[in-house]
Amino acid sequence: MELIITIFSLVVLLFSIIIHELSHGYVAYSLGDHTAKYAGRLTLNPIKHLDPFGSIILPIIMFLLPGGIIFGWAKPVPVNPYNFKDQKWGSVKVSVAGPISNISLAVIFGLLLRFIPNEFFIITPGLLIILQGIVWINLLLALFNLLPIPPLDGHWILFHFLPRRYERIKFFLQQYGIFILILLIFFGGFKWLLNLVMIVYVFITGSLPLEFFGL
Repeated sequence: MELIITIFSLVVLLFSIIIHELSHGYVAYSLGDHTAKYAGRLTLNPIKHLDPFGSIILPIIMFLLPGGIIFGWAKPVPVNPYNFKDQKWGSVKVSVAGPISNISLAVIFGLLLRFIPNEFFIITPGLLIILQGIVWINLLLALFNLLPIPPLDGHWILFHFLPRRYERIKFFLQQYGIFILILLIFFGGFKWLLNLVMIVYVFITGSLPLEFFGL
């Protein structure tokens, strides 16, 4: 059963990441930047989006760590902000598109969890596992990517609103962001994010998730 849940979680993670990256690309495309299209990234073909470390190695490592949380990322969709018709807000729109796509998926499937009668899940427990996994993984992806740390989406939002007098903060994050991120993932900083995911999950679904999502 655990092996089946692991495989299912990896599949959900992969396609949730792909939808996340596609959202970046399509919003950029709608703003006049065709870079992602020319790079062949506006597709659901997972091979086009796989990152050897973020899509394969990291999820396996995190599954083997205590807690069994599965996480990862795909290759970022190439974007050229100089092509945007909206030069003021274009980068912010593209940045939030990915997390919004994951939140939207979480809300859609979370509302199914809230309103489908419990008696139905007693008959089909597999469906309960599937819906909970989709909601949990997409919330985790969305909230993680909103962290204001390069190379995550949230740093573009932070940099857009950061006053010029704080340029040193921007340079520091650009230089050391990836190391801060690694420390958060592998040395316990992830727990507070999981608590936040839990709060949002319960708010959407009205119930607690099952225990096999690393809780």
